[in-house]
Amino acid sequence: MLLGLVLFYVGAVLILNGLWMLGHIGDREIWVINLFVGAVSLLVALSQAFGAAADAASIRAAALSLLFSLTYLWVAINRFTGADGRGLGWFSLFVAITAVPVATNTFRTAEHIWDVWSGLSWAAWAVLWFVFFLQLVLRKQVVRMAAWMAIGEGILTGWVPGYLLLTGVIASP
Repeated sequence: MLLGLVLFYVGAVLILNGLWMLGHIGDREIWVINLFVGAVSLLVALSQAFGAAADAASIRAAALSLLFSLTYLWVAINRFTGADGRGLGWFSLFVAITAVPVATNTFRTAEHIWDVWSGLSWAAWAVLWFVFFLQLVLRKQVVRMAAWMAIGEGILTGWVPGYLLLTGVIASP
């Protein structure tokens, strides 16, 4: 159920960040969703890593969830401080590189359709984080592409699967 909670709001933040990059939401208000989702995913990750039932699998899940948490918290902080985003861009490269073997391993060990979806999601997230690196560090003009990718991935890798998990339409892995 916690995965559904996090994915649902990851969908929201990706969609809204895409709209923000397209100029439909202002800098002074986009921090709200980023701070909220960063905090929620942080709390879930901490409960996975340090809860009574913590084991190797839950700690691994927490470590990967924290990649999202820090990304959204960093976006929120950048909106407050007016930072240029290069630090976030370099972190995005780290996350993109990390996400590639996560996707590969997920595909390699896939036993269910959910595992395949998870592998596809990690691959998509790797590309999106890499595009953020291109945009924030290398200053490539990919804002519109990044925005539409964020919106699409927000719907397909976050909002819809999160909602389906929360409502029990699909069983939690």
